[in-house]
Order: sequence, then structure tokens, then C-alpha cells
Amino acid sequence: MAEGWLAVLTGVAAVALLFYFVNSSLTFQLTGHTLEERWPRLSGVLSVLWPSLLFCAAFPVLFIEMSLATMKRAPVLDLNRVRAAMLSALGLGFALIFCFAVAYVASERDAKIDFSYFRTARAGEATKKLVRALDKPVRIYLFFPPGNETREEVESYFADLTRESKQLIVEQYDIALHPAKARELGVTGNGIIVVSRDSLREQIPVPLSLEAARQQLKVLDQEVHKRLLTVSRPGRVAYFTHGHEERLVDPVGDTDQRSTVRGLKDMLVDQGFQPKDLGLAEGLGTEVPNDASIVLIVGPRKNFMKEETAALLRYLDRKGRLLIALDPDGGVNMEDLLGPLALKYNPVTLADDKFFVNRTYQRADRINIATGAFSSHVSVSTIGKFGIRAPVIMFGAGHLSKFDKGAVGIVNVDFTVHSQPSTWDDVNGNFEFDSGKEVRASYELVAAVNKRNASALAPEDEARAVVLADSDALSDLVIGRSIGNSYLARDAIRWLGGEESISGTITTEEDVPVTHTRKQDTVWFYSSTLAAPAIILALGLVMTRRRRSNRAPAVPSGTTTAAPPIDNPPASQVSP
Repeated sequence: MAEGWLAVLTGVAAVALLFYFVNSSLTFQLTGHTLEERWPRLSGVLSVLWPSLLFCAAFPVLFIEMSLATMKRAPVLDLNRVRAAMLSALGLGFALIFCFAVAYVASERDAKIDFSYFRTARAGEATKKLVRALDKPVRIYLFFPPGNETREEVESYFADLTRESKQLIVEQYDIALHPAKARELGVTGNGIIVVSRDSLREQIPVPLSLEAARQQLKVLDQEVHKRLLTVSRPGRVAYFTHGHEERLVDPVGDTDQRSTVRGLKDMLVDQGFQPKDLGLAEGLGTEVPNDASIVLIVGPRKNFMKEETAALLRYLDRKGRLLIALDPDGGVNMEDLLGPLALKYNPVTLADDKFFVNRTYQRADRINIATGAFSSHVSVSTIGKFGIRAPVIMFGAGHLSKFDKGAVGIVNVDFTVHSQPSTWDDVNGNFEFDSGKEVRASYELVAAVNKRNASALAPEDEARAVVLADSDALSDLVIGRSIGNSYLARDAIRWLGGEESISGTITTEEDVPVTHTRKQDTVWFYSSTLAAPAIILALGLVMTRRRRSNRAPAVPSGTTTAAPPIDNPPASQVSP
């Protein structure tokens, strides 16, 4: 039987070699034509078939010979052992053929599958509202070659926007076919989106390769929203006060370790504002410039001069807009400026042992409070939809309260952000709740103020102010990292600028860091370290018991089982 198997396998190997010679140059020497020229498809089949047959013959022959060699002195051949060796070799040959086939197909097809998450950002709520509010035509020029994948993604995005208003007009060009239009718009190559209104033009570069354009496409809605604001609302200025150790784009000095407000400045630019500095040198001691759309006071550590406060109050009388953010440890409560706004700042640091953000995993982290409690005011309309899913984070916040005695004119105060009820005023700064000395309550963290004279009834004739009990909420520490803080700042700027009608979400597919509260960290820790392993262990025990019960033989009741007899060992194994 073993000789028969060897004969068959040897014949298969001979056929494989025959196929090789038929498909080789020997055919050309004998007939003057190669097999590939006359029958290319047959030549391709033989090119694959001959090495496959050779593998399936050579390996079993080798394994059979090795198996027979081990039984050279045996009186009888163990054919089962020879058959097992042959089948193992056939399996190995089939596996090698399969691997070579997969490698060949993969190299010929050269297909690449990307399992990473990618999706072009869709037009967000804020961008759609902005398009609907256009009072003059805005033209979008797309410069992409025909059949480009990036062009298809961009077209799909603007197709949603053009349904919102006829004032948005989208035109498509190829720089090779329309060089005159490209020169007119200042475009030097394909892969450019031009947003144009009258003489104002803004460009958005997008790589032509879809792989390279992924990052830009993820934030396409954010970029388009920024450019639309720039061309539709030009000439607005936002002043940052300085000279009182405020938070600025750069640290005040070498000893200033506070986070800066570069992200807030970039957000103002995105909203169409031009940021400028405002101090004594720029005339703050006499008058706020007439071109000021918003004045921002972020985290001062020195009191304002009386002349500066008076200039800011006169600015409010001229329908001015203020954004004020203070800190408990700054030693500045700005009572002369907040009093006419019917507000009082209480510089006592708040703490919370349930809703807070871990930074050092010490008790001091309890002053890093987080909240998802918002009012229905328009300046928090976006984050109000998310609630605790997009919490506002404050690192060492004081709190605000109503102060009617200092109000001048008609003042309406709406507290828009509240702390969680588990928050307390940490009077002694020990990060522990001391019953009797400290009070757990829902403290006011942000206020939106409308102020106008009795004769001014229209909303556009009123002064507006947004006051925060912590300037860290607007710093680079959280802006851009916390969705809640980003939307709080963005919607506050929109409300102060009189653009609450375009408040809403801006779609982005960009990854952002995940921030957990103390309670969420606890849940994730115990779920991953205890709950998940316990579930897997329980399932394993259940499955093991079930298998054992299925394998156990049934024993009739009333019978006993005896152990099998032990055979006597051969005499050759018995020691003398």
C-alpha cells in the first residue's frame, strides 16, 4: 500500500514537471511559438498548476519516506502512521498554496482598506442659520479637477448649504480650463475653496488627495463658518483689557503660571472679530474706542483705576458689550463695575466631592468643579441641549449673587450656569465639607445681563454683559478640550455681538480629549477592573460545568461502579 501511494505521488510530480516544460521556452525551440502566444489563458493556468502539483507531491513523498525510515527494523509496517504522515504533508502543501495564492491576488489587486474612522463634517446648525441670515449673495468657488474624490466630498457638503438659502451660490472650476477666473480670484492651483462677497475673499485650501485631505474635511464646517462670518460681518473689533495682570495670549511675566487665552482669541477671530489690546496707552483711562464691539476683562489681579471704570460704564451707556471673568484668588471683585449691573462677586472658592474633574487625584481636585445645570437663556442654548453630557468645567471658581442696590436703569439679570447641589463654599480651604460652617447649594457661576435706559425699548439699544465666576473657564486649559466650555464661550460671544440667531452646533469629526468627572472615573475603573473580569469568569464557570455534566456517563440508581482492573506488568518490567 505504501508503495502504491509513492507511485501515485511520483506520477503527480512527473505531470507537474511536464506542465513546466510545456510552458517553458522548450516549446518555442520545438514549434517556433510559445504557449503564451497561442493560448495565453492555458499558459496562465499551467503557470499556477505546475508548482501546486509539485508541492502536493513532493511534500507527501518526503514525509512518507521519513515515516518509513523510522520503521526500518519493524517486523510489520504501520500503515496508519504512514497515512497520517502523508495527509499531514498534503495539508501543509495546501496551506502553502493558499498563502501563495492570497499573496499573489493581493499584489495584483493592490487594494487598501482603511478601517480608521473618517467622515466629512456635515453642515452644522450654526452654519445653516448663518446662511439663512445672509442679506447679500455669497459665492463659493470650488477649484478641483473633474472626477476628484475630494471634490465629491466638498460638493456633498455645499449641497446641504445651498438648500438653506438662494443667497449662497456655488460654482465649480478647474484651473486648467478656467485660468482667467483663477487669476481674478487669486487662485494658483486646484484644491482651493474661495468664499467671496463683494470685494471680500477668503480661501480654504484642501489637498486633492483624499488621504491627505482627511484632516481638513473633518473640520470643513468650522472653516466654512469662519470664512462666512469674515465676509458677511467685517470690521468688528474685540478689545482685551491689559495692565491689570489679566490673562492674555502670552503670560504676564516669568512668575505667571496661569493658562493663557490664546484659544479665546482664536475663537473671536473665527467669529469675525479683530482682537486688539485696550489699556491706558490705548485710551482706557478716558474713553473706550468707538469701534469696540466687545470688551473682554479676563482674570485681572489688580484693581482698575476709577477713570478706567468710569470709561467702561460710559461704554455700557452707549450700548456697549462686556465679557468679565474673575478669580477668587485674584483679589479683585470689580464692585464698582458689577454694582451697576446688579451683580456681586463672592471670592470664596467652591468645591464639590461628587462632580469634579481629576487632575492630580488629590483632594485639591475637588475645586475643579463640573456642572451641566443651565438656564433657558439664549447665551447657553447650545450647551443646554447637551446638559451633563457637555459639562462646563471651572478650576477654582467663586460665585455670583444679585445686588439690586447698585443697579442703574432697567437691569435684567439671568443666571445661566449653576453649580450642582452638592457644591459647597470652601471657606477654610481644606477641600472638605464642614457642616455648620459651609453650605451645600446650587451656586451661580455665570450671569447674562441686559441693561438699558427707560426710553430704550429695542434689544439693539441695550447694553449686554456676560460675567463668569472663574476665568479658567475661558483659558487654554479647557477651551478646545471641553465641548461645554467651548460652546459657552462661543454662544456668549454671539449673544454679546447680537448674533444669537445663529447660535448652534458647528459640526466637526475631529477627535477631542475625553474628560471624566470623579464619579465617571470611579464607574470606569470598577467596570474595567472588577465587573468585566467577573462576567468573563462567571461565563467560563457556567460553560465548564455544562460541558462536564454533558460528558458524565449516566449511572443507574442503586448500582456502584468499580475501578478497572490493573493489568500485570510484563515480566521484562518486573525488577528482580
